Amino acid sequence: MLLIKNLVRKIIAIATFSLLTLINVSCAQNKNEKVVEINKANKINELISLYTDYEGFNGSILVAHEGKIIYKKGFGLANMEWEIPNQINTKFRIASVTKPFTAMLIMQLVAENKLDLHEPITNYLPDYPKKNGKQITIDQLLTHTSGTVRDYKSDKKINRYPDRVRIEEMVNEFSELPLEFKPGERFAYSNSGYMILGYIIEIITGKSYETILQEKILLPLGMKNTGIEKHRSIIKYRAKGYFKGFGEYFNSNYIDMSTATAVGNMYSTIEDLFLFDQALSNETLLPKEYMDAVFTQHIQDIDYGGYYGYGWELKKKPIGNTTDMIETIGHSGAIDGFCALFTRIPSSNSCIIILNNTRRAYLNAITTAVTGILYDKQYDFPKKPTAKFMSEVIEKEGIEEGILFYKEHKDFSDYYIDENELIVAGYTLLRAGNAKDAAEVFKLSIEVFPNRDNPYDSYAEALMTLGNNDEAIKNPSN
Repeated sequence: MLLIKNLVRKIIAIATFSLLTLINVSCAQNKNEKVVEINKANKINELISLYTDYEGFNGSILVAHEGKIIYKKGFGLANMEWEIPNQINTKFRIASVTKPFTAMLIMQLVAENKLDLHEPITNYLPDYPKKNGKQITIDQLLTHTSGTVRDYKSDKKINRYPDRVRIEEMVNEFSELPLEFKPGERFAYSNSGYMILGYIIEIITGKSYETILQEKILLPLGMKNTGIEKHRSIIKYRAKGYFKGFGEYFNSNYIDMSTATAVGNMYSTIEDLFLFDQALSNETLLPKEYMDAVFTQHIQDIDYGGYYGYGWELKKKPIGNTTDMIETIGHSGAIDGFCALFTRIPSSNSCIIILNNTRRAYLNAITTAVTGILYDKQYDFPKKPTAKFMSEVIEKEGIEEGILFYKEHKDFSDYYIDENELIVAGYTLLRAGNAKDAAEVFKLSIEVFPNRDNPYDSYAEALMTLGNNDEAIKNPSN
């Protein structure tokens, strides 16, 4: 009996030791993983902070790796007049990142046997002009191979009551225009084609695009901070859009977003788009066989490289500044005052979501560098804008020191030169009433870019402002 008791004690002791060992190993692994995540996050933060300092980024970014968010943060200002910062819950227009949502709604209807991808669209839109409609299929609209006019701009006057232009009105404006090529013949990115898809969604469901989007995607995924952009609505934490010219930021032009239904009229946050990203890896929204069809390489994308699926760009992208490449699924978007880039890396269940509220930003360069960080490869930091730093030197130390700074740094590997940025630096001085210094900057631009026309024209303008018309006439540009 005593022998049995001792044996039981030994077994319990061994089991306890093994369990504690496993716990300790697991804790150590978790601790190491956490250290790695923090290290990557710190590198990403350093990278994005530099891009923001160099005015190459103004928005919010989320990075997930192996299914877990390792970094999310806002940079710059959501509202420049009130100096309200961008945050992780700031809502941005996502422009053409709307298209993957439209494609998802279409494929959900296909999965429900309410649509056939390869039937003519006149089967679903009986009033659509048959000359065009009988040639076009939903598959071709999804893959930008329908030949439909690429980017139709409505000639409607701005509505007295914004947000009320119906998708049917927009489609009717271009539906009878000649096709640009035989449907299925080639790829040609078409906003108008996706507007037709939105119209089909409304006809088949008998509901507005906004309603069906909420019912079939946003509500099931808990995307509470995503919706349809409306001018008149009060949308909490909505970012304003800006563009940059002559060294300053300006408010973007007004757009009635109801004229971009199903094409680019959504707003969202980085966290909400991550919810969408995660749902694309399972069958929450769509059975696997249909999800596979969404991410199939249907047509070569000659505009952007790679291939196009159903609402997604499928392409290999570089890992950092190495020659290594990795398969990605994503979509970009740009509209007045905003740009966006949503990149998924299926092989590691990673994603990089970047939303920006200025018209231009270095989103592709940022994504490439972040990919390098995720895979422990070398990556590039943003180069310093020589003209920007020259302008700061001029402001603090005068024109001579500023010109000297430019000449000394223009060939440095960590700086870059740009004709337009140099010209903008000159016009910023000219608009501020400092034509003398502006002339010196334009003169410098001629030295740096002697074979371009713009520097000569700008220099002549500064000379004329100074009253030196004769010298302006002698300027080689004339």
